[in-house]
Amino acid sequence: MSDKRMVAKQAPRFEMDAVLPNKEFGKVSLEENMSNDKWTVLFFYPMDFTYVCPTEITSLSDRYDEFEDLDAEVIGVSTDTIHTHKAWINTSRDENGLGELAYPLAADTNHSVSREYGVLIEDEGIALRGLFIISPEGELMYSVVNHNNIGRDVDETLRVLQALQTGGLCPANWKPGQDTLHV
Repeated sequence: MSDKRMVAKQAPRFEMDAVLPNKEFGKVSLEENMSNDKWTVLFFYPMDFTYVCPTEITSLSDRYDEFEDLDAEVIGVSTDTIHTHKAWINTSRDENGLGELAYPLAADTNHSVSREYGVLIEDEGIALRGLFIISPEGELMYSVVNHNNIGRDVDETLRVLQALQTGGLCPANWKPGQDTLHV
């Protein structure tokens, strides 16, 4: 795992194979999001067909419109293959599957992107739960990595994205619509 600071620097560029929302195979890349002037919400999860992961993945998908309204693209990543991703997407939610997804799931099968973002558990070949928010200019603005037993909070991800987009100083417990600090 990298000990280098990444926040407030250019984010590592990536291009990965992915299962797109239309269930076809394609590619996702940070460069494409940047060229479209989009924010990128990049999140890593350990493995397909597990228990905490589908709750996060489907929660983000169910609220994808809110990310889209904020000019943000969401990309989910694990070290599984695109074929495993597609099988999981084709499994219904009541059978611990994902069902329809509004954003792509990318396959980091060679572990290079997980390694570059400092979330790879080398001896297991899986990623920790890392979430990164990257500006349209490619700057890594936010990074949080937590233990794989704990799911992330979509409300908090949206709050942080909106706080970053204000360009201002947001105090503790700032909520969208509230004033930023004036210095």
